[in-house]
Amino acid sequence: MMKCPKCQFDNPEDSKFCGACGSSLEIEVICPNCGSKPPAGFKFCNKCGYNLSAPQEALAQDASKPAGVIPEAAKGGVQATAPAAEARELDAQRRQLTVMFCDLLGSTNLSARLDPEDLREVVRSYQKTAAEVIEGFDGHIAQYLGDGLLVYFGYPKAHENDAHRAVHAALGILEAMGKLNSRLKSEHDVELAVRLGIHTGPVVVGEIGAGGRHEQLALGETPNIASRLEGFAEPNTVVISAMTKRLVEGAFVLEELGCHCLKGVPEAIAITRVLSPVVKSDEEEAGSGVVTTLVGRDEEIGLLLRRWEQSKDGFGQVVLINGEPGIGKSALSDVIREQVAKEGYTRATYRCSPYHTNSALYPV
Repeated sequence: MMKCPKCQFDNPEDSKFCGACGSSLEIEVICPNCGSKPPAGFKFCNKCGYNLSAPQEALAQDASKPAGVIPEAAKGGVQATAPAAEARELDAQRRQLTVMFCDLLGSTNLSARLDPEDLREVVRSYQKTAAEVIEGFDGHIAQYLGDGLLVYFGYPKAHENDAHRAVHAALGILEAMGKLNSRLKSEHDVELAVRLGIHTGPVVVGEIGAGGRHEQLALGETPNIASRLEGFAEPNTVVISAMTKRLVEGAFVLEELGCHCLKGVPEAIAITRVLSPVVKSDEEEAGSGVVTTLVGRDEEIGLLLRRWEQSKDGFGQVVLINGEPGIGKSALSDVIREQVAKEGYTRATYRCSPYHTNSALYPV
């Protein structure tokens, strides 16, 4: 039985509120290390990793103080216990990350022209517009830095084309800002401009901070270079580093800007401006650029051709080609594409996109 601390009524073990007086039966636990309130049943603090079941003699609350007051011993210079500190260290991950900085230009001028409430509305509209584009490409906004955004592609979820996603998102933000400016011009008589910088490189991502404020941030040279690139960019443009360029070359129209020395970066960096995505024809879109020779696929090829003959006789066919990457699925598709083209039939191609997984009808 659970005895109510207020009226002493005996309640069943699974009760959350007293059946006699309605008082909560859940005991509020306060971490003596950081002062946060872990959920009921937690044995370790979910904010700092402190062992809540450990003896609390050194940090026991003074009986004369009201419940919920953090002891002075716990307030001064919060020190994580050895197990907690070790857990944080193990949480850090070394990985390749594409980092994008997006900054709103002329914010000082905007603050002088607009009422604070209007300024807040404008900045929030800009942040919401950018966030929607970033989320569409599975980017992670690590920080809102005043009127700037620090964005990660590759953390917490990694993709094989994170650099492409970052550049697509940057161009998408520029396009979305154009639509937003149409509304802001009529409502507040202002137009916003942004600039974006992107760099890809190694980082260590982990929890940093102290006290009650902790953040998952990437440390290393990569975020610094991305920030400097953003400062180099002209209004409403996207610039990328040589490393990012190597990963996205061929997928975007690029303009070389030469090598430049950036503040805090020891060596000159080749900078490239991104103009637009490369528009490919249907044939170019289908191919990967690698010629694949099919070996031992006679049965599969024969099945495809037989299904094609049946479809010409009026019996509609659907063929699903499924398998691990690199086994020749695209090459098999090319066989039937070439056969259809050779016979002069009209062909329609519909292709899904990893950037539009939430839109079932995107291919059409």
